[in-house]
Amino acid sequence: MIADLGGRDFDEVLFEHFAEEFRDRYKIDVVGNVKASMRLRAACEKAKKVLSANAEAVVNIECLMEEKDVRGMIRREDFEKLCAELLERVVGPCRRAMADSGIGLDKLQSVELVGSGSRVPAIARVLAGFFRREPSRTINVSECVARGCALQCAMLSPTFRVREYEVQDVIPASIGFCTNEGPISALTSNTLFRRGQPLPSVKIITLHRTSGFTLDAFYVDENELPPGTSTQIGSFEIGPFEAHSEKSKVKVKIRLNLHGLISVESAVLIDDDQRDANSADSMELDSNDNMDHKSRNEPPMHRQDLQIVESIYGVMSKQELLEAQEQEQQLAYQDKLVERTKERKNALESYVYDTRNKLSERYRSFATDSEREEISVNLQQTEDWLYEEGDDETEAVYTSKLEELKKLVDPIEYRCKDEEARAEATRELLKCIVDHRMAAKSLSAPERDAIDNECTKVELWLRESSQLQESLPKNVDPVVWSHEIKKKEEELDMSCSKIVTSRARGHDNDDGC
Repeated sequence: MIADLGGRDFDEVLFEHFAEEFRDRYKIDVVGNVKASMRLRAACEKAKKVLSANAEAVVNIECLMEEKDVRGMIRREDFEKLCAELLERVVGPCRRAMADSGIGLDKLQSVELVGSGSRVPAIARVLAGFFRREPSRTINVSECVARGCALQCAMLSPTFRVREYEVQDVIPASIGFCTNEGPISALTSNTLFRRGQPLPSVKIITLHRTSGFTLDAFYVDENELPPGTSTQIGSFEIGPFEAHSEKSKVKVKIRLNLHGLISVESAVLIDDDQRDANSADSMELDSNDNMDHKSRNEPPMHRQDLQIVESIYGVMSKQELLEAQEQEQQLAYQDKLVERTKERKNALESYVYDTRNKLSERYRSFATDSEREEISVNLQQTEDWLYEEGDDETEAVYTSKLEELKKLVDPIEYRCKDEEARAEATRELLKCIVDHRMAAKSLSAPERDAIDNECTKVELWLRESSQLQESLPKNVDPVVWSHEIKKKEEELDMSCSKIVTSRARGHDNDDGC
């Protein structure tokens, strides 16, 4: 893994190249302008992707700074010359990885490229030269890391069941321990967990102590750490306690968990006068995660669990943690705001194009000439604004612009949609009239006449409304809307139901008499 080299380093090479070129050609200092720098970096990232498949790429940005449009071109071979120093750094971690693994190049089955930065052809060429084989591209380089993380989470989670797939992690840097009294004699070079050993790991240190002491954890070799990283990990205060015998010893269980975190899980004071009086410290690997190995012939021992006070270097205070959590929430809010702003901008842009097409086709007969003219002008003004001063606005501004356009277009859209809805509502109302007249045939003459009168009134209203509507052009509001026709249907149902209900009550009264 290359921890200090990635795709952004190659983007930065392009950024510095074009910033200098634009300084000489256009007399502008892009580096000193935050917004211009962000736009140029985005263009450079795009140019890098273009160079992955093409011999040259063009950077073209309108109004980058001081109302100046800029244009630049770079060839792939020139880009690779600019990145020569970065390409040399690619091989170093690969060489270290092979040395740490102890595997020869001839034992490798395949070399898989991951990460979007690996699309740069020069990177694949350098890796092919080192590994003596062409790298494979059988997985999605952009998504594979996220997929791998999701798979690892599923493997660790008790909730999910996945196919058996083992990933053996190792210790990246050797970890040592010492006491406040000095080095631990049982440890070679003070090292307890050596670099390259599998994770997780549990070890037990036996120390001959008669009173409280402190264990200090640290990284043994600073060269195994990223530059500037402190070698201190933490300290663990054991005790206080007082032993009953000079031969007393303390067994300390130290765990390096699956995530590479150190913890002192337990410390047990053992008083035993009949044991060997050897005062040398010792160490053992606790493969069964158990400190209570006893023989049947061993005499009973006095055991006492000791207090452990942990102090981790660099740990955040409660106030710092609270501030960090608040900052994280603010950043999350900003991310959501950026996404919502993009969505509003895209919605406005889509609405402009969609409405323009509908205005010339579907909405054409439902809008007057003056309405079409006003809307067309506003659509063009909004489009021009989007690509100029409205390119970087707030969510509220985009929402306001969209609502202003909808106020102009909504009346036309309602007319268009209501024409179809009105026809459907008319068919439903006519069907309702027929159904009630058919059902009334089984009723008495007065009730049948009452229902027929209700149906006739509604039928007459519908005929007059439809005739009046047909005499009007489509580009004016209808004399009757679809929801009014639906309301008439509901009223007719209610009136006929009352007539039938009153008939049933009359029969009940007759039966009672």
